[in-house]
Amino acid sequence: MSSLIERFGKGLGGLIVLIVAFWLVGLVLAPNLMMLDFSFRPNLMPSQVGTPADRYTIANFVALFSDPVHRAIFFKTVWASALVTATTLVTTYPLAYWLAKRASPTGVALALVALIIPFWINEVLRTLAWYILLAFNGPLNAVLIATGIIAEPVRWFGDFGVLAGMVYAYILFMLFPIYNSISTLETAQIEAARNLGASTVRIHRRIVIPHAKAGIATGCVFTFMLAAGSYVAPALLGSPGSRWFTEIIYNWFFEGGNWNRGAAYALVLLVLCMMVVMAALRLFRVNLADVAK
Repeated sequence: MSSLIERFGKGLGGLIVLIVAFWLVGLVLAPNLMMLDFSFRPNLMPSQVGTPADRYTIANFVALFSDPVHRAIFFKTVWASALVTATTLVTTYPLAYWLAKRASPTGVALALVALIIPFWINEVLRTLAWYILLAFNGPLNAVLIATGIIAEPVRWFGDFGVLAGMVYAYILFMLFPIYNSISTLETAQIEAARNLGASTVRIHRRIVIPHAKAGIATGCVFTFMLAAGSYVAPALLGSPGSRWFTEIIYNWFFEGGNWNRGAAYALVLLVLCMMVVMAALRLFRVNLADVAK
């Protein structure tokens, strides 16, 4: 704070501090504290608020893990989000390496423009585009039937549709951190390893990936958290058998009218995401400062 005041002066520096404090307290801390309070209270009628029945309880959390359907959807969301993260990593790593070390400046510019321009469109509209693409009578089935790969239309909605939609939706959150990390690697190190007889796999395993671990960790953290908290893709591209945990939370809030149960479910998802962040940082042996870079 003192450095901000020294750099911008007391007036502007103090204003920046106030804006940051308002953002942290009013838009981050306060809503989460309210959600925490709601999660430990029962769902009561207005006339019961303030009565002996209005007391803290863990019943909302117990309900999650005692309901076999909701418990199964929760754990499915966990591993499915991990699958989305792994698929996005496998998809973007070669592209990030090509952009950082192989592509010409013109190729990099064209590739980045082609990747970024579609994301100027709202996420809902981009997901609706996937809905049209994967439709029973959509372009994908039409092409596959015309080429003789399949004999009749296939229903792509469900787990495959959600996976494809999420990988596309969050590809940039994985690509850019890895690209930025690899771009700082000296090309001479790669050439030296190749001249000494190292294979491509060994070069990536021993040189490129260790150097880019901070970017990989950042991309994995962002992608997992966004996938675990996604609602649009599962709602539009999913099927009754591929429900996402966020859909359960939405239903508690806006259809079931039980904000307390919904807050408890949301808090469990928040704790899960925090645990994944800590585990990813420990796995890649990086700290929050490296991720912030």
